Amino acid sequence: MKLVPQDHRGPATTAARIADRVALISASPLFEGLPQPQCEELARRARPKAFDRNEMLFMQGQPGSTLALIRSGSVKVTQLCSNGNEVILWMHGAGSVVGVLSEPTSSNYTCSARTMETSTALVWDYAALQALMLENPQLRKNASRILASRLAELEERFREVATEKVPQRVAFALLRLVKHIGKRVHGGVEVALSREELAQMTGTTLFTASRVLCKWGEMGFISPRRESVLVRDSNRLELLCAEL
Repeated sequence: MKLVPQDHRGPATTAARIADRVALISASPLFEGLPQPQCEELARRARPKAFDRNEMLFMQGQPGSTLALIRSGSVKVTQLCSNGNEVILWMHGAGSVVGVLSEPTSSNYTCSARTMETSTALVWDYAALQALMLENPQLRKNASRILASRLAELEERFREVATEKVPQRVAFALLRLVKHIGKRVHGGVEVALSREELAQMTGTTLFTASRVLCKWGEMGFISPRRESVLVRDSNRLELLCAEL
């Protein structure tokens, strides 16, 4: 993890940097509804950091000390099972927050976060956010809403694993990932994840996930790649999700 070099060219540059941070903060669901002065204060308190690919932001079991707002890149959130296997809970892209805790003053991280590519983020110490949470209950409400939304997604995915066939589960997963970490490129939207990661997220085997992707590749609405999937036609995925 590297601190992003600060620009010391003058007040105009500093003001532009703060304005850029405020724009990112204001668009984040965590800081929704905060007055402009508080967004500016958050922007000044933020520590910009750069992360290499596969670098840890935090680890499961550690005391929760920081919260990060992803500026660019993507982050994989995982949890270790008792047998040492790693389970993927979420994948987050630019604009998402990682490290949200239900009780930030006393909780440990229940999962780990690792970058999937070179990434940048704005990072705050939880201690620095406590005063703002006391001043503005909206911030705590926003955090609770984010946690509830992520719980609802996990419940939905559990239902899919229990009731849907593999093609439908893969289609549901790709549609979510298009929204969370998809990047618009020539020919469609690229989702950066391996077939093994996709299989893990959908409760199937690497062989079965690969077979589904290859079949869809032949049909032309996706293009499987070594470390990513190019979604050429998301409407076809939505139709697959609707099949009984």
